[in-house]
Amino acid sequence: MVWGIFIAFVLVMLFLDLAVFNKKAHEIKTKEATIFTVIWVSIALLFSGVIYWLFSTGLVENPTQLSPKTAVLKYITGYLIELSLSIDNVFVIAVIFSSFAIPAKYQHRVLFWGILGAIIFRALMIVFGVALINKFEWIIYVFGVFLLYTAYKMATSSDTDFDPKHSKVYKFIRKIFPVTQKIEGEKFFIKRMGIKAATPLFVALLIIELTDILFALDSIPAILAITADPFIVFSSNILAILGLRSMYFLISRMLQKFRYINYSLVAILSFVGIKMLISHHVEIPEWLSLAVIGVALLAGILASIYIPTSEEPVTKDNLPK
Repeated sequence: MVWGIFIAFVLVMLFLDLAVFNKKAHEIKTKEATIFTVIWVSIALLFSGVIYWLFSTGLVENPTQLSPKTAVLKYITGYLIELSLSIDNVFVIAVIFSSFAIPAKYQHRVLFWGILGAIIFRALMIVFGVALINKFEWIIYVFGVFLLYTAYKMATSSDTDFDPKHSKVYKFIRKIFPVTQKIEGEKFFIKRMGIKAATPLFVALLIIELTDILFALDSIPAILAITADPFIVFSSNILAILGLRSMYFLISRMLQKFRYINYSLVAILSFVGIKMLISHHVEIPEWLSLAVIGVALLAGILASIYIPTSEEPVTKDNLPK
């Protein structure tokens, strides 16, 4: 019942987003993006009270025998991990929209359907990941090594090697559908002379969906290092994803200012990977995990704000990957 109510809540919020607040295509301004970002973050943080209530009353299954206080700490820690890793996704989305010249007023529609697909794919990956950890305890070491490798790749990769129009995904799409180069309003497909063709909106949507799956390969193991409780993992992950759209419209306008946030993500992934590798020998308190993640994010933000930089226009070649 609890799962059903939560999923129904998510669907209602998505319906209100598309059918009420964004019924008409328009460019999301900074003020609107800020308001909705605050709303989504507030909902996610207030949900920690729901977590406490559910675990104190026993209304939700508690296979890992968490106390209400510990459940709340794990939920908030998991939410912050997912939220911070979503920031990296924002930079890639900005490159995709720029590459396919998606008008600002249609970007929300693409992100809406992208988020909906992401929820479905992540739910499947969470169920699979939790099942693996519960059945094979040694898999946590595999996840730990993978996260450390991801952190290393993030720290050493070039910022200029991602171009959606030269990706294998784009080439594959063109083999399946004819692709028109012209934006046709909010349409994902158009039909001309009896031939159905995909518009740049659909191409951008599909690449964003596949990109999110790749990002989930990092974020799902990261939150599983905090807890294997399926409801905490699912709710924290989904609430972070729901806030990604408004966060994109807010952060994408300040990409250059957040140039050091990538180092925060490297630090977070490294810490979580190490935590996984030593989990059977050393127990790291939840408050310490929360503190490390919070300090890493704050350090990246403060460094981005106070370390001077030359004024350079933001292009897809200097966006953090």
